[in-house]
Amino acid sequence: MTETVEALVEGGKATPGPPLGPALGPLGVNIPKIIQEINGKTKHFEGMKVPVKITVDPKTKAFEISIGTPPASALILKEIGAEKGSGKSKEAKAGNLTIQQVKKIVEMKKDSLLGINTKNMAKEVVGTCVSVGVTVEGKEPKEILKEIDEGKHDEVLKG
Repeated sequence: MTETVEALVEGGKATPGPPLGPALGPLGVNIPKIIQEINGKTKHFEGMKVPVKITVDPKTKAFEISIGTPPASALILKEIGAEKGSGKSKEAKAGNLTIQQVKKIVEMKKDSLLGINTKNMAKEVVGTCVSVGVTVEGKEPKEILKEIDEGKHDEVLKG
């Protein structure tokens, strides 16, 4: 019977302290090795909280780590260098993304997005821009959604 430990850790900065150490200690696993592996897998999410799931077989001490991704809104805010969204997305804008940055976020989140291809996944990310008050290519996200449908960004969003 395997044991599962789930926690939110800061990307690239997990420690043997809480929440991981106390949860992993009773399982008798090599905690520093697990922490090192988590930090390696989460370093590109530095400064963000990342969901981590560790499955341990208590008999063999074998473990498996799966890393989730921060919410799309957190990745968007990191890309524009903002702490939080505008709060008044219709009047004030928190920042602007390029279509290349949208694709970068799609690459980071592709395992948890619902779209069947890069173009549809990009539309999900652009849709999130509406709620956090971020423009894309200097335009309202809804305008960019229409452009994506028309194929204007196919060169960047292929794949």
